[in-house]
Amino acid sequence: MKIGIDCRLWNQTGVGRYTRNLIDQLAQVDRKNQYILFVRRQDYDQVELKILAPRSLGEAGKNLKFKIVKVNILWHSLKEQVVLPEILNRENLDLMHFPYFSAPIYYKRPFITTIHDLIQLHFPTGRASTLPWPFYAIKYLGYKYIVLKTSQRAKKIIAVSNSTRAEIIDHLKIDPKKIEVIYEGVEPAFRKKGIESSLGIAKRYGLNANRYFLFVGNVYPHKNSDTLIKAFAIFLKYYPDANLIFVGKEDYFYRKLKENVRKMELSGNIKFLGNVPDEDLSNLYKNAIAQIIPSFMEGFGLPALEAMTSKCLVIASNISSLKEVCGENVVYFDPYNEKDLEEKMKMAYDKNFDQKIIESGFERSQQFSWRKMAEQTLKIYEKA
Repeated sequence: MKIGIDCRLWNQTGVGRYTRNLIDQLAQVDRKNQYILFVRRQDYDQVELKILAPRSLGEAGKNLKFKIVKVNILWHSLKEQVVLPEILNRENLDLMHFPYFSAPIYYKRPFITTIHDLIQLHFPTGRASTLPWPFYAIKYLGYKYIVLKTSQRAKKIIAVSNSTRAEIIDHLKIDPKKIEVIYEGVEPAFRKKGIESSLGIAKRYGLNANRYFLFVGNVYPHKNSDTLIKAFAIFLKYYPDANLIFVGKEDYFYRKLKENVRKMELSGNIKFLGNVPDEDLSNLYKNAIAQIIPSFMEGFGLPALEAMTSKCLVIASNISSLKEVCGENVVYFDPYNEKDLEEKMKMAYDKNFDQKIIESGFERSQQFSWRKMAEQTLKIYEKA
């Protein structure tokens, strides 16, 4: 088959990481299909290097045929709906895979899509956007229409968790038989056994060694960072030398959070590192008191898996998707109760918990891999 994959979000977090690992692993597990990768011009060199690198291709990948097509079209744009279908049609694809729900509604050939979450359906307010309200309202209506039409017309839908699958069925009224659950995996960097000393990683990032909690990801409204900040402010009354570290790409929401931290006079204890390399992030996990995930909603919760793989204690909100991924191997709290979170932070700081939970979390994390994800996705291609 000739299979197209939309790689326009190659350098984004979340969907970008999913897409990069899908390509990397398909190169190793699939000997017979041809892949057409649609990438933005600014990502072309990186994609070309990735698919031609010996580490990626290996022995299995040498029989693969890759073609890269430059597509200078942003997601959620008019050109995506009008121009992208013409570009895809030129390649005469047997199947197209959109790793994100934003597909052109006028593309008539067979395709599948991956839906990571339906968070925007639960947070339909201007707080989730930098756009003025009237423009956001138009964009939100467009989002609802496109995700519905994409889901209805797709041959198959890949959901990254049973929680997301249930959301698709409940909110979009899609036939359950059409939806397949395929879990995500963990980057190789997090599986390495080496560990930089706590003093080394602390010195490089200006932290108190073994005295910090870690938050990884964006701080959009559903991430519930306000509750985390309030809980940490209470915690500091008892442990004034502790740090709370945020790792994630700087954007409007991070800048807004940093301003709130400054107003609360917490800048000395709360630090923002921006994006860091996976190798450094792995060491930050390994030397942290705990990773905290206070989200109101998640599609999968990849940072929890990364932390468990790194043998880092996870303190997580008691939402369905995180319980599905983590099982009973993390410490849960009520995301609407800052006092509950503060008490769990005290427990972690004082090591007043069963240490076996870290080892059981590590064992749980070994059940997830990008290789398994790619193998299962390949089966979906063949079914569709």
